[in-house]
Amino acid sequence: MTIQEIGQEIRLWKFTKQRALHFIISTIALLLYEFVGRPIYRPYIYRNNIFDFHIADTLGNTLGTIATVFVTLALLARTPEQHRFLIVVTTLAGTVFELLHPLVGKPIDFWDLVATPIAGAFCFGLYRLLVGNTQLN
Repeated sequence: MTIQEIGQEIRLWKFTKQRALHFIISTIALLLYEFVGRPIYRPYIYRNNIFDFHIADTLGNTLGTIATVFVTLALLARTPEQHRFLIVVTTLAGTVFELLHPLVGKPIDFWDLVATPIAGAFCFGLYRLLVGNTQLN
């Protein structure tokens, strides 16, 4: 991609209903984690020793993946092909990020490795649901 092509992409960028919806979804995921998941849900589950199928353990990764996917779509994608591609690439990037944890002295979290592709699949399903039911431009 040349500088001219990048400039053309920037000039063609428009704030659309679809981009607004993607920003809203990413914001909701972030707010759910910051104001419900981390301060309320996770401590409650840990304090009461409840087995929640590792949801409390992977909540940050799951909601973080959803937020990352949809903010990426809002900023970068214009066509359905670009949307699908970015959902896959963003999910794979999150998975690779988890695999690279040992490079910074952290252990690989198996449950986060499982949660990231599941969250990516959820994003793809939610995207298809939104696009299939409404034609947002």
